[in-house]
Amino acid sequence: MLSRVYSCAVVGLEGVIVEVEVDYTNGLPGVTIVGLPDAAVQESRERVQTAVKNAGLHFPRHRIVVNLAPAVVRKEGPAYDLPIALGVIILSGYLPPESIEGSLVIGELSLDGLVRHTRGILPMAATARANGYKRMFVPEVDAPEAALIPDLEVIPVKSLAHLYDHLAGRQLIQPYLPSDSFLEPLFTPTDFSEVKGQEHVKRALEVAAAGGHNVLMAGSPGSGKTLLARALPGILPEMSIEESLDVTRIYSVADQLPAGTPLIRHRPFRSPHHTISHAGLVGGGNIPKPGEISLAHRGVLFLDEFPEFGTRVLEVMRQPMEDKVVTISRAKGSLTFSANFQLIAAMNPCP
Repeated sequence: MLSRVYSCAVVGLEGVIVEVEVDYTNGLPGVTIVGLPDAAVQESRERVQTAVKNAGLHFPRHRIVVNLAPAVVRKEGPAYDLPIALGVIILSGYLPPESIEGSLVIGELSLDGLVRHTRGILPMAATARANGYKRMFVPEVDAPEAALIPDLEVIPVKSLAHLYDHLAGRQLIQPYLPSDSFLEPLFTPTDFSEVKGQEHVKRALEVAAAGGHNVLMAGSPGSGKTLLARALPGILPEMSIEESLDVTRIYSVADQLPAGTPLIRHRPFRSPHHTISHAGLVGGGNIPKPGEISLAHRGVLFLDEFPEFGTRVLEVMRQPMEDKVVTISRAKGSLTFSANFQLIAAMNPCP
């Protein structure tokens, strides 16, 4: 009896539905995972076996094949631990296949069966709703993030044993109800009112904030360039809910969401060091990730000691600044990340 559990992968900033198929085959006991998994997915074999045992269930002594479809999409990270474990439990006859109908399952397992934080929950939740899924099982710590997407029942899962009890109907987990606590008044770390003097620079930054212009500040060390740049996000307009979700999606995929902050409402302020590589600035890597210009989307990118940045690093910023997006092309395909930021640069008048 083949069991199917649905999960999700993140490609760029978008989610892709992944079908986790689990079945028995002939051979010595063991678990084989196919479907273009990376090393973290391959290692889930050990985590799943131990977590199922520690949840008080018997792991079948058979040769088990796990297929992650579609096979053309590269699967990375430990987010498939929970769906694989659930597939094994259904295959063993502990749960009926109907128990997870219309549900999406995401989560990393620890050896004792606890469900850990997983990156990219927000785009996964948006994909679940867009594909007609009604329920989503997510790690307990990520429930507030998933609940930002309306019309989706979010079930916060603490451990594999709790999820098994819930699906078996023994101890139901209550759906997560979003609160409005993240809509409290915004706190500005650096305020313009705290800056004494430099009236002409403050006036220039006000004009830049109103028109979305880029700024280059030249001045001697200690004249307040960095302080003024840090104060700029405080006079920018508050982000709308759509803009906040747009920014939060990028931070979720980059796994840089602050703890206890499901929704980013402050305009981002990014200040990379001048030793940064061009891949770190615009994004890239084997599996392309957002760079600093995408993490500064809808906010401010501050480049201190501007002449110290490499010529190539500065050259690759030209097109994203014009197009407001950055496209990273690789042999496996191309991904597009948002990059609508305001550039503030600072430099000394001479070396």
